[in-house]
Amino acid sequence: MDATDLPGIEMVIAATRPDLGLAREVVGRVIDPEIPVLTIGELGILSEVAIDGGEVVVTITPTYSGCPALRQIEDEIRSHLAQAGFDRVIVKTTNTPAWSTDRLTPGARAKLAAFGIAPPTSIGEVICPQCAAGAPRMVSRFGSTACKALMVCSQCGEPFDWFKEF
Repeated sequence: MDATDLPGIEMVIAATRPDLGLAREVVGRVIDPEIPVLTIGELGILSEVAIDGGEVVVTITPTYSGCPALRQIEDEIRSHLAQAGFDRVIVKTTNTPAWSTDRLTPGARAKLAAFGIAPPTSIGEVICPQCAAGAPRMVSRFGSTACKALMVCSQCGEPFDWFKEF
């Protein structure tokens, strides 16, 4: 007879198995360091949270392969989970399938606009988040981050970031 045959082993196993629902909830609250009004879930880079044995396995898909915030996001995931009592965490990064702006939640698009960043639109037109005018002028293909472009409104003249469509 080994330990798995002893009475009550199911309770021991259940007590040591991480709570998947709680792990998802905790990871879902991690804020993107470059866009602090969005969680990584709203941004669509949180691909999966799973339990494998006794480990929480989190898979993220960066907005692009050279994302400088990736290591900070991984550290925040580990930190949030550790604070919630999860001590065995693996964070994986995948580029397949590639992240696209289609992964932004509708709420994320609204939060971007309220924060002053023009969200990508399905019609491809950039709209000023300050005055809602169209046809802004692009100042730089890269804004405050590589996934955004720096724009100037054709109507109100205010500069703003546009979260590029890709």
